Amino acid sequence: MKKKILLTGDRPTGALHIGHYAGSLLNRLKMQSEFETFLMVADAQAITDNYDNIDKVRENIFEVVADYLAVGIDPSQVNIFIQSMIPELPELTQYLLNLVSINRIGHNPTVKAECRQKGFEESVPAGFYLYPIFQVADIIAFDADVVPVGRDQAPMLELTRDVVGKFNTQYQSNVLVEPEAVFPDMTINLPGIDGNKMSKSLGNAIYLKDTRAEISKKIKKMKSDSSRTSINDPGDPAKAIAFSYLDIFDPDVEGVEKLKHQYKQGGLGDGIVKERTLEVLDNFIAPIREKREAIISDKAMIEKVLSEGTKAAREKAGQTLARCKKAMGINYEFLDLINI
Repeated sequence: MKKKILLTGDRPTGALHIGHYAGSLLNRLKMQSEFETFLMVADAQAITDNYDNIDKVRENIFEVVADYLAVGIDPSQVNIFIQSMIPELPELTQYLLNLVSINRIGHNPTVKAECRQKGFEESVPAGFYLYPIFQVADIIAFDADVVPVGRDQAPMLELTRDVVGKFNTQYQSNVLVEPEAVFPDMTINLPGIDGNKMSKSLGNAIYLKDTRAEISKKIKKMKSDSSRTSINDPGDPAKAIAFSYLDIFDPDVEGVEKLKHQYKQGGLGDGIVKERTLEVLDNFIAPIREKREAIISDKAMIEKVLSEGTKAAREKAGQTLARCKKAMGINYEFLDLINI
C-alpha cells in the first residue's frame, strides 16, 4: 500500500532548540517511517526577512540539517531538501497568486503578528507579506496529504485547502491534493526562558547544541513566581517557567508533582527547581549534542544527504507542476525547449 505524503520544514535562521523538538521534531520521528516524508530547509522563505544577511541563511542550512540527523531523522526514509533549489516552487506560486486576494493574506493572524514583531508596519517587503502563498505552493507541490503544524499555523492550512479547492474547480480538474493538519501531541506550551514564545529571534531559547554551561546560564535567567518574597512563601508552579520544562522533559513524573506540591506549600527555593531542570535538560541534550558534533564536522556527508533529498524533491515537484500546467492549458508540448 502506497504511503501518504508528509511535508514539513524549518527556516535556516539558526540552530534548532528544544521548543522545536517538543513542537515538531518529536512528531517527525514518530511519523518518518509511516509516511513518505519531504523535509524542507526553507531558505527561500528565510530570505524574505533576511535578504540583507543571506550569509546567515546559507550557513545555517548545515546547522539545521545537523540537528535533524542528531535527533534521529533518517535520510534513508526522509527526503531532506533545500527549498531554493526547487525552481518549480516559485513558478507554481506565480499561478496560485491569482487565486488569493491581498485582503485574505492581510487577515492571516500569523502574518499580522510577525509584521508587528518585526516592526514592518507600512514598509513590509512584498516577499515577506506574500510568503503564505509560497507555503501553499510548497504543500501543493509535493502532494502533501498531511502537514504537521503548530496551532498558530492552522490558518495557513485553511488557506491551502481553499486554494486547492479553487484550483480544482476553476480548471475542472482533480489534480491537487487537499492536505490535513497534524498538530503536536504535546498539550503543554514550552515558553522561552523569558516567558514569551520560544524563538531564535528573541534570544530566549535553549538549543539542542548548547553545552551544560550554556544551559545552566539560561536556566538561571528563567522567570519564577515574582510574588514570592522568601523561600517560605507559597508559590504558583504555573508562574515558574522551569516547571514547564520539567513537565515535558523530566521522566520522573511523580517527582515533578512532589516538587510542585512543595512549591505550593512554601519552603522550596527556586534554585532547587532550577538545579533539577539543569540535570534533566542536560541529560536530554547531551547525547544529541555529542552526536551533532560528529555530524557537523562531516560536511561531505551532509552535502550528500541534501543532494539526494533535493533531487527527489525536484522530481516530485516537477510532476505536480506538469499536472497543474496541463490542467490550466499552458503545457505547450509542441515547443522544443532544448532548441529555443
